Amino acid sequence: MKRIVLTRPDFTRISRSIELARASKSISPAEAEQLLSELGNAQIVAPEDVPADVVTMNSIVRLLFPGNKRTVEFQIVYPEQASLKDNKISIFSPIATALIGYKAGDEVEWVVPGGLTRIRIEEIIYQPEAAGNFDE
Repeated sequence: MKRIVLTRPDFTRISRSIELARASKSISPAEAEQLLSELGNAQIVAPEDVPADVVTMNSIVRLLFPGNKRTVEFQIVYPEQASLKDNKISIFSPIATALIGYKAGDEVEWVVPGGLTRIRIEEIIYQPEAAGNFDE
């Protein structure tokens, strides 16, 4: 497993969100464990020290599915902000969990109903920290 990079506030907020979701049973135990495993392996940095090419919370990313050359764009948000019509995907979704902390150019594996697929982070269109927004 590749070591991901997370900001200290993202680490704290995501951890808190997982605990709240576990208590309310709005996240499956398997999803919670997968995300906690990623968090446990993360390099934690101050928001101003995160590289601009790392996927953080509230980042807008463009992904490429190399198998069919299809691209998609969405923003990774906390569960209460998720909205498919606005292309805002919850951190608890498997694809967001797979991407958080990785860099533009990285390829990650993602399990879809048809099996395992690879996706490449083509571009980080917006990253709060790179834009100077350290409280998002």
